[in-house]
Parts: sequence; structure tokens; C-alpha cells
Amino acid sequence: MGLFHDQVVLITGAAGNLGTATAALFRAEGARLALLDRRLEKLDAAFAGWEAHREAVDLTVEESVNEAVANVVAALGRIDVLANIGGGFRMGPPLHETALETWEFMMDLNARSVFLMCRAVIPHMLAGGHGKIVNIGARPGLGANARMGPYSASKSAVIRLTEAMAGELKHEGINVNCILPSIIDTPQNRKSSPDADFSRWVTPASIAGVIRFLCSADAADIQGAAIPVYGRS
Repeated sequence: MGLFHDQVVLITGAAGNLGTATAALFRAEGARLALLDRRLEKLDAAFAGWEAHREAVDLTVEESVNEAVANVVAALGRIDVLANIGGGFRMGPPLHETALETWEFMMDLNARSVFLMCRAVIPHMLAGGHGKIVNIGARPGLGANARMGPYSASKSAVIRLTEAMAGELKHEGINVNCILPSIIDTPQNRKSSPDADFSRWVTPASIAGVIRFLCSADAADIQGAAIPVYGRS
């Protein structure tokens, strides 16, 4: 019997590198999985043969998020854990050359998505009297580098949202925390930085392990934290 036996774990961005690593870890711990991503065919390809609830969702659209969460609760009965992994990165030009569409894209993908998903899930956790929420921020959310203004601002918003929710929910049996990865060792990042020392980067499995810890009973006294997971970068 695993650490999360019979718990319902909802993972957004489940078909991505970090999402699949996180899903595999919770599956091994006996969780019942609700796996969300933008396209159902991506989920079917990533989790072929798995017993898991799968939902296509646009994390930036209120109606899509609300419908997906309602379907998860209807199918699995409740939500014990929310891992908000969906999001993304885009390097931009200098801020004064940045299109408004780029700003809105980053804020929607990383901050609006967390807001909408948490807003949809939290009432179900309140009804159950418990829950764990882990959001994915990023190291640049603490300090921006050149040409990363919109991305850094969106991840900083994730940290502030995490802190606010933690303050609102800590007396309701719900823990809310976030993780701040540095560069994640993925095929896409290796392709974009072929000369880098990949051994210094953080693996998806390592980050998934921190998510598991924050969702465990051992992290019951951790609230509103932004946990750095930087590897050696």
C-alpha cells in the first residue's frame, strides 16, 4: 500500500516532461490519477495502458477548467491533491520591444491557469476538509534576467498567489506551496542549449520527488513556501 493509496491526485500539464514524471511517482504510491492536458491524444499517448481519468482542458479558459474539474469529481468523487504543473516559457525581446500578446500569453499560461484551476478545485477540498496544492513557479520568479520580463512576472505572480492561498486556507486543512525549479533537464532544453553541462540541471524526477514530499503528511507544517530546486545551476 503506497503513501498516497486511494488518494485522488489531479495533475495539470500531465503529458509534459515534469507531468509524466510526477504521474509515475504518484501512481507508484497508489494514487488514483486525474491527468489533464490540452489535448486528449497527448494524454492517450503518454499514458497508454494506465488506469487513470483523462481530461482535455484549456487552462486559460474558465469554462474549460470548471468543466474538467467537475468531470474529475464526478468520476473520482473528490480531489485530495492538485499539482499545477501546466505552464510554459518563452524568451522574449527587450521589454520595450515586447508585444502585448506576448505579455498576455505568459501571464495567461502561468498565472491565470493557476488562478483558474485553484479556484475550481479549492471548494471541493474545503468540502472534504483537507487538501494539498503544489504550484510550479520558477527561479526567475524571484529575480528577472534580461529578455525574460513577462515570464518572470508571471512566475512571480504564482508565488504571490501561493502565499495568499496559504494564508486563506491554512486553518481549513489545506496546504498550499510552490516549487521554484531552475533549468529542467528535458529534451527540449538540451536542444536549445546543446553546449550546456546537463548534469547541473534539475531532472523532472527530482522535482516530482519534491512535489510528493509537499503533498505528504511530513509536510503538514509547511505553508506558503517557495521551495528552490536548483540542482547545481
